[in-house]
Amino acid sequence: MRQLLAASLRSRGPRGISSGCSRRLSSPAFIGSVRLFSSGQPGAPFQRVLKTLEGVQKAYYDLTALGGERYEALPFSVRVLLESAVRNCDGLRVTEEDVERILDWPKMSKAQKEIPFIPARVLLQDFTGVPAVVDLAAMRDAMERLGGDPRLINPLVSVDLVVDHSVQVDYSRSDAALQKNLEKEMQRNKERFAFLKWGSKAFDNMRIVPPGSGIVHQVNLEFLASVVMSRKRGSFRSTSTTSSSSNDQNNLEVLYPDSVVGTDSHTTMVNGLGVLGWGVGGIEAEAVMLGQHISMVLPEVLGIHLTGQLHPMVTATDLVLTLTEKLRKRGVVGKFVEFFGPGLRHLSLADRATVSNMAPEYGATCGFFPVDEQSLLYLRMTGRPESHVQLVEKYTKMNKLFGGAGSESSGGSAGLAGSCRIAYSDVLELDLGSVQPCVAGPKRPQDRVGVAEVKRDFSLCLQQPVGFKGFGLSEEQTRRSVRFQFRGKEFELKHGSVCIAAITSCTNTSNPGVIFAAGLLAKNAVARGLQVAPYIVTSLSPGSKTVSQYLEKAGLLDALQQLGFYLAGYGCMTCIGNTGEFDPEVTQAIAEGDLVVASVLSGNRNFEGRIHPLTRAAYLASPPLVVAYALAGRIDIDFDTEPLGTDPNGKPVFLRDIWPTRDAIQPVVEQYLGPEMFKNVYSTITEGTPEWKALETSSSPVLYDWREDSTYIHNPPFFQTMERTLPVIRDIRSAYCLLSVGDSITTDHISPAGNIAKDSPAAQYLLSRGVERKDFNTYGSRRGNDEVMVRGTFANIRLVNKMCPKAGPKAVHLPSGEILPVSQVAERYRAEGQPMIVLAGKEYGSGSSRDWAAKGPYLQGVKAVIAESFERIHRSNLVGMGILPLQFLEGQSAETLNLTGRERFSIALNGGALVPGSIIRVSTDCGKSFETKCRIDTDVEVEYFRNGGALHYVLRNMLNKS
Repeated sequence: MRQLLAASLRSRGPRGISSGCSRRLSSPAFIGSVRLFSSGQPGAPFQRVLKTLEGVQKAYYDLTALGGERYEALPFSVRVLLESAVRNCDGLRVTEEDVERILDWPKMSKAQKEIPFIPARVLLQDFTGVPAVVDLAAMRDAMERLGGDPRLINPLVSVDLVVDHSVQVDYSRSDAALQKNLEKEMQRNKERFAFLKWGSKAFDNMRIVPPGSGIVHQVNLEFLASVVMSRKRGSFRSTSTTSSSSNDQNNLEVLYPDSVVGTDSHTTMVNGLGVLGWGVGGIEAEAVMLGQHISMVLPEVLGIHLTGQLHPMVTATDLVLTLTEKLRKRGVVGKFVEFFGPGLRHLSLADRATVSNMAPEYGATCGFFPVDEQSLLYLRMTGRPESHVQLVEKYTKMNKLFGGAGSESSGGSAGLAGSCRIAYSDVLELDLGSVQPCVAGPKRPQDRVGVAEVKRDFSLCLQQPVGFKGFGLSEEQTRRSVRFQFRGKEFELKHGSVCIAAITSCTNTSNPGVIFAAGLLAKNAVARGLQVAPYIVTSLSPGSKTVSQYLEKAGLLDALQQLGFYLAGYGCMTCIGNTGEFDPEVTQAIAEGDLVVASVLSGNRNFEGRIHPLTRAAYLASPPLVVAYALAGRIDIDFDTEPLGTDPNGKPVFLRDIWPTRDAIQPVVEQYLGPEMFKNVYSTITEGTPEWKALETSSSPVLYDWREDSTYIHNPPFFQTMERTLPVIRDIRSAYCLLSVGDSITTDHISPAGNIAKDSPAAQYLLSRGVERKDFNTYGSRRGNDEVMVRGTFANIRLVNKMCPKAGPKAVHLPSGEILPVSQVAERYRAEGQPMIVLAGKEYGSGSSRDWAAKGPYLQGVKAVIAESFERIHRSNLVGMGILPLQFLEGQSAETLNLTGRERFSIALNGGALVPGSIIRVSTDCGKSFETKCRIDTDVEVEYFRNGGALHYVLRNMLNKS
């Protein structure tokens, strides 16, 4: 059979691209798998374009020889997709037809054609990494139970896991905060960390960066990413058991572009360096680790033409918040965004990384900056070997992957035949000089507010109806204030008082320009005698140890500390809601006045309740603005007309008096930043603290020794009843609606990462297992235990279920009419054998790439989600867990169809033989029916669904192979 397939796949069409014989094989012949076997050595069909890079003695696939003008019309990001397809083309898993589709990108992207992509690396953080390693360990158990070799469950690509999500701001505003927070982190997470350490030993190609080292995306940018990689040709993944390639060919070192997918949505940050990457769900990442390609729709690419330069008072943070507002309004979900034009020369690499970091917030799959001189400069500055930098330059220029300010666009595909310019799907113009200082808030990153307008805007938000820009207060309520005693002094809290000010997140701490700006502002403020109120939780949690080193070297760390911005840790911390607790006096004052107090942070997300349950308003801002708002003590200040405070002589001090311009910042950057600092920090990055080194791990080298009494690590039920044969896909009949929710329901609404509420079902479970309240830790830290997580699904206190009279994590058990916690209602339906669905509005599943936002509903018994639209990663996660995503047709919604959620819903699934993008009819018990679009988007996703999930699909394929 395989010989016949190989022969048929060798037949060529008229342009050297395979004919229809190389199309995907139908699933029945392969027990529900697509592209299961490979017909030969990856890259063999394009042997003719394999060339040697002069002076390097390494080979590369010369993409310029493939398509001439067609190749040069491709956006740089699409050229990386093309190279991956060419290099991995084996006649089946990746076909010559796939290569032709990518070369014909202008037409194929509009036709929504599917292509495979095989990334070079996988990136994990510990909140998503622990459940990923749990799944791999559980798959080994299943493999052995079903008669296969458990050692086949092993990553086939490089996997890096950076522990950065567990550290919390338990201590702040002191010299001891850094060490105390690290000690607390180790105490809370000893079992989790020991499990990860076991995983690094039990699985091949898995490297762990221990806690206290930095934030995953900043470590990736400064250290892990190589821009250009090399590997022996024979080591490229192929599921073929034989190969006709000679040993000489297999030993040939092949150069190729670095690329990465990660289980954190802000994996996109590395696109600022010219490395194509984006966030995927944990389920999809695990499949990639195990040799599965990513099946994706060939994306449209929006080109953003940058002109001019930023004003000296404007930061990269202002730029990315401006782009987030513009692109959210334009709509770029599922698209690539690529930057070009003369304005590029005025953006440092760090500025670009800030812009790329927030691609999830503006909705794009990625925000790509091609490799150029700034990329090379950054590689040198961060201590990469000079020989490698020269290799990057040579390879990218030879393969026309080197961009720059001179890159042009034809502004669309019209007239393409006579032009070699890039033919973006569309072009957006942006004059960098038009960007103004701004923040984003109070509840969403796309809600940009000019700094000059914040006071007026916040005042309006207080009285607007409850929503993204409203808190629903009456005029009388807006005048509330509470006086309280704190450390022997009296203070007053009002609506808009700042209670958290955090210089945090890889988004901004990776950018020396804005960090030095914050330090210089602090120095100027201290010199004028200004101070920050002591009840404000101030913290500095950079994404790399280089940050504290260059601040200290420049004499600016002391100034920040004098304002309360002491080092709290090297991790995500406040950005992801690991904020710790307020002092009791502050908590009491907020509750007494029911005050809308604010967090100000240099992070990337500010959904309500994310940063801290008591700060209902949260604003994203540049690090120097974080310091400024901390000094002011309130968000509702007009910096132009109101002073931050007064100096010892009683003279008012305005923000303009102490704000450092770019002209003042740049000499400091050049003086105190250098490659030796980066080399020293990263030379020991994987060693860890003495506490990490002392962690004892399971002695079993293959199968994990699960502990039944563990509340952190538990063998999940996903594979325990799985069989070799495909499950029967039954129609969804008379399903109850578990929840009916509105727009922008985030993965944090579905599966919270923060504190476990004391009266929640998850808390009750932990108490029943002997866990004291002080040891609850967070939902994020418990993701290795399905018993906790299923009880924590839809447990966010800010969740609004339209079927319930009040906001909160509740649902209605329709047969009895009882209103209970969501997980308890789901448990009752499950016990009664009743399927469930969820109704939702626009942007369902936005936010973090949280696989438990799909795993949790799956374990609760949810069979389908019907929404107006889905965020990209979450839709993929739903399919990966065997949950059917259905989208209301254009102009329709639960409201327009008068669906209350009290109906019973039936959906015909045709035994799982679904067609991507097809129309599926949903009927109800009240006689009403409506059509929806099937958001299973690719053929491979159909196979995932038929198998009961992506990992079931991979496991069956491995069982068949073994």
